[in-house]
Amino acid sequence: MTRMAFTGARVFYGGTLHENIALVVEGGRVLDLRPASRLPEDLPRRNLRDGILAPGFVDLQVNGGGGVMLGDDPSVATLRTMAEAHARLGATTILPTLISDTPAKVASAIDVVAAAMDGGVKGIAGLHLEGPHLDPARAGAHDPSVIRPMEDSDVRVLCEAAARLSVLKVTLAPEAATPAQIAALVEAGVRVALGHSNCRLDAVRVATDAGARLVTHLFNAMSQLQGRSPGLVGAALSDGRLSAGLIADGVHVHPVSMKAAVAAKRGPGRIYLVSDAMAVAGTRRSSFEIGGRKVLRADGRLTLTDGTLAGADLTLWRAVQVMVEDVGLAPAEALAMATQIPADIIGSRAGRLDPGCPADFVHLGEDLEMRGVWRGGLKL
Repeated sequence: MTRMAFTGARVFYGGTLHENIALVVEGGRVLDLRPASRLPEDLPRRNLRDGILAPGFVDLQVNGGGGVMLGDDPSVATLRTMAEAHARLGATTILPTLISDTPAKVASAIDVVAAAMDGGVKGIAGLHLEGPHLDPARAGAHDPSVIRPMEDSDVRVLCEAAARLSVLKVTLAPEAATPAQIAALVEAGVRVALGHSNCRLDAVRVATDAGARLVTHLFNAMSQLQGRSPGLVGAALSDGRLSAGLIADGVHVHPVSMKAAVAAKRGPGRIYLVSDAMAVAGTRRSSFEIGGRKVLRADGRLTLTDGTLAGADLTLWRAVQVMVEDVGLAPAEALAMATQIPADIIGSRAGRLDPGCPADFVHLGEDLEMRGVWRGGLKL
């Protein structure tokens, strides 16, 4: 592949926006970052004129896209469609998500993700199983009929799956799994997230002591922060061992709450952005079905017919925009939440533009609107 330099835009890398830097790519990977004034005269270049060059986004919660849902048709074709749809929206690395379902559907999802990764389907980082080991009282849009406590047979299946997949993330409620089960999953390499739970602070601490390190869609489908009962929200913000995903569409969480959460979050755990995208992502569809229930798309929301939120109508570039325009973060801070922070959480080389990393990047306008996406150095 021809060596190419991209100039004219600020470049986001190392947590900072850099001026007058050229991104040089070759062979589908980042070759170099150097001052534009030091480029060889004969090096082909593309002048982007303005805006921001940032790594392709890393989305750790993607239920569907391109008109399909992983839960409806667990197949390599479905995963390829989802990955292509989200890549064109800027998320060049995704974690396909299966929401609460039967053991047979879980097994199918594990098999097809393993097959997709073995087959080189671009953009698939692993698998996220959101349930079925949740609290029915916090089911949200999940089908209550399939929600159940974790059993030893489930632990065996998940531990075996972790050995087959580069990344296996499992969202569970502390009240639906024992500390020993959580510890066994973590020991096998599973990234355990807490969510869809009405638990109290002490239960979160026990699960975190057992190895849980993530929280799924902060504020949503969980016990809230109250004066005498901090709940899962309070635990996620105060415990530095926990990192938390955030659906930053201004619908799932108010911008004031997001601003307070970012200010309150104790490190080294971080808050990162997720889309919680559904089948309609990358399409103009106005509705779809999930588990036989109709989901409506209107005014930036996805809801069941009773008004329950059912995923989000969100892209990560729009989430970055919300964090800057409505929450008040600096662009570099918001971009990190959609790139290097989630990449670090899953141990991926995506989400950064260091030499040797995949040449997956996006060009955003100064208003953070999406202008273009490159994957492996090629424009989509």
